[in-house]
Amino acid sequence: MNGLSTLLIVVGLFLAGGIVSFVKQKMPTSLIVLLSIGAGMCLVAGVLRLEVWN
Repeated sequence: MNGLSTLLIVVGLFLAGGIVSFVKQKMPTSLIVLLSIGAGMCLVAGVLRLEVWN
């Protein structure tokens, strides 16, 4: 794992934790959807950058 893939995975997991927090606070659904899209994109980008796939 290089630094960028690790960073993307950590940011994605951080945003996923934010999704759980926002759901508990009953925030607007559009905000939760936007945050989940960002978290998913970070996680996918981090996993695709892993050197396992090369």
